Amino acid sequence: QVQLVESGGGLVQPGGSLRLSCAASGSISRFNPMGWYRQAPGKQRELVAVISSGGGTNFAESVKGRFTISRDNAKNTVSLQMNSLKPEDTAVYYCYAVGAVARNAYWGQGTQVTVSS
Repeated sequence: QVQLVESGGGLVQPGGSLRLSCAASGSISRFNPMGWYRQAPGKQRELVAVISSGGGTNFAESVKGRFTISRDNAKNTVSLQMNSLKPEDTAVYYCYAVGAVARNAYWGQGTQVTVSS
């Protein structure tokens, strides 16, 4: 049973920073890729950032230059560093992982990020 547990969400002022972490049960070397989606109220879930097992990354245009994604194979975690946050970044952020062999998709329970003054 794969479990992905997010942490690090919260309330932050515009221009501030947050770091989200996703802890996986077991080795993350079996996942390729891993990443983060987000869903704002009344909107569809959208891809925010993805990282491959080789470290390659891709970002939504709306977060390029502000967000970075990293994975720590030793700690079995994937992190999303979010800087220069804007009110439009407000959403529930979900960690996801795709099995490298069977291609099953796994999701965390989500963590709320609210950007507001």
